[in-house]
This record gives sequence, structure tokens and C-alpha cells, in this order.
Amino acid sequence: MSRYVSFRDFDWVLLALILLICTLGVVEIYSATLSTKFAGAHLRQVYWILGGVTLMFIVSVLNYQALIERVPLMYLLSIASLLAVEVFGKKYLGARRWVQLGSFHFQPSEWVKLVLILAMAKYFADSKSECTAQDIVKAGALVGVPMLMVLVQPDLGTALTYLPIAIMGLFLGGMKAKHALIILAIGALLAPVAWHVLKPYQRDRLTSFIEPEADSQGHGYQVIQSLVAVGSGGIFGKGTAHGSQTQGQFLPVPHTDFIFAAFAEEHGFIGAMGLLLLYFIVLMRLIQNAQTAPDRAGAFVVMGVVAVLAFHLLVNVGMVVGLMPVTGIPLPLMSYGGSSVLFMFLALGIVMNIRMRRFVN
Repeated sequence: MSRYVSFRDFDWVLLALILLICTLGVVEIYSATLSTKFAGAHLRQVYWILGGVTLMFIVSVLNYQALIERVPLMYLLSIASLLAVEVFGKKYLGARRWVQLGSFHFQPSEWVKLVLILAMAKYFADSKSECTAQDIVKAGALVGVPMLMVLVQPDLGTALTYLPIAIMGLFLGGMKAKHALIILAIGALLAPVAWHVLKPYQRDRLTSFIEPEADSQGHGYQVIQSLVAVGSGGIFGKGTAHGSQTQGQFLPVPHTDFIFAAFAEEHGFIGAMGLLLLYFIVLMRLIQNAQTAPDRAGAFVVMGVVAVLAFHLLVNVGMVVGLMPVTGIPLPLMSYGGSSVLFMFLALGIVMNIRMRRFVN
């Protein structure tokens, strides 16, 4: 580690905010899984958080510029890992998304997000001219290849999380308004084709949130139960482990995709708004770190992390309150899951890395 880099420059405030969100998540996982077959999941989540914090500190002392220089190799490894899912992956609920390593189920599509953030940063940081149509095509291919591979698994939710990385990269790279309009027009023309490519259950997920009552015992069940849970929380909530929807096991997967609904039921409007305020402060803190980044690549990386975190937050909360389709996108740092937690802490480790070098020439 360079003698000019010190943990005095580490963003301890950001770490404290992150750990506070994680703590709320652990408590909610405990409450949501009480007296279910998932009881004890909160302890495993604690282990993942401790492992993530350890990885964050390790990554923070590495040179992020060296990581960016190794992006071509990491990108090839990410493609290989997605291919490994197709060959060796374990199938669960009709999807092949995980590779089993001993007792641990690793989801490669999660760490691919980090590789794509670094890849977009490297591409546009190396590009000295304005963003051309050729740049857009190349950047689209960088993100599009792994995105299509994840869609094949099929994992629509994770594949969609790659889009904000591309959009943020193109935006910061200086994409012209006319190019953005062309992309939107092409997307609108291809939408019917994409719709027919989706599997029937994926189409139902994308439309059931509009009128969940039409299939209240089928595809609309999750949205209805989520809305009931959020509404029953009232202003102050019913208290930890006292949510009727959550404890009665009416709310589906309350420790993963619908953890925000369980939290809102038990802590009410005040608790839910407080949690969203914490996320907002984290996002603002990250943007501040992007502004003080020592170079263009560093700023691109931090803003890529902002894009992914904001997208996860927007879609998950929107899904819970019935404003967006149910896509299986977890709530960052709160939803149960090792791969998701490790990705977030690795990403935050690189953010810390960039922040600690903001005064290095």
C-alpha cells in the first residue's frame, strides 16, 4: 500500500450507515423467518456481512487502477463463469443460476455486475473523444453479451440490473441526445420481439402488478399480500415479530424479495421512511465520493455503483408497493443472500479504494 494512502481517508461514515442498514436487515430476517423452515437465516446473514466487511477492507488497500487494467481478463472470466452455470449450474425453481462450491451456492451473475462497472469505466476513461455511435455499439456489446447469457438462465431480474450500468456509462461518457433518442426508438421497435421471447411466467410477472386482483390466487398473490402487509403497518408498525402478514406466512419470501414489505408492516410508515432516508444518505455519500475521485475512471466506477444501488432500491421498493413488476430483485444490504451481500461490499470496497486515493498524485 502506498505510503500516501491512509485509513484516515476511509469513509467511516459511509461504513457506519451501511452497517446500520445491514443490522436492520438481520433483525428483519430474524423476524421474518421465525418459526419457519428458514429459521436461523439471520445468523448466516451475519456471517456473510462479516465476510463482506473483510473483503471490503482487503479491496480498499489494493490499487483500483491496477484492477481496471486487468478488466479484459476479468471480463473473460465472468463470461466463463456464466458458461459454467449452464454446464454445472444447479437448477432451482426452473432456473439455473447457481454453481455449488461445497456447501456454498455461488451466483456468478452477481459478481459480473462489478466487472461490468469496471469495464465501462475503463472503456470510457480510455476514450478521449466524444461518445460516438461506434462507442455506443461497443459499450452495448460489453454489457449485452453477459446480459443475454443471464436471460437464458433465465434470470430476468438480474439481467435488468446490468442496464443501469450501461446507461450510466453512456451518460457520463457524453452520449448525445440524438443517439439516446435513436436507442429509445430501436428499443420501442424491438419491444414486441422481446415480449415474445420471454417465457409465459415472465410475461405474467411483468403485467400482474397492474391489476393483481384479476388473478388474486395466482400471479397477483404476491403483490396483493405485499400491499396488505405495507398498509397494515400503519404509522408506527406492529413491532418486531408481530406482523400478522409476515408471521402468518401470507407474505411470500419476506426475508428476500419482500423484506421491505415485512419491515414496513412491523415498523410502519415512520420506520419505512427512516430506512429510505438511510439509503438516500448512502447514495448522496457515494456521489460525493465520485466528485472527489482522483481521475475519470474512478468517478465512473463510483457512479456505476450508484446506478446499480439506486436501480435495486427503486425496483424493489416499487415492486413491494405495486408500482413495478415482480422481478426478484433484492433490496441491497437487507435481503438475505450471500452473493448479493458480497457483491455490495466488494463494490463498496472499490469505492473506499478510490476515496482513499483522492489526494494521491
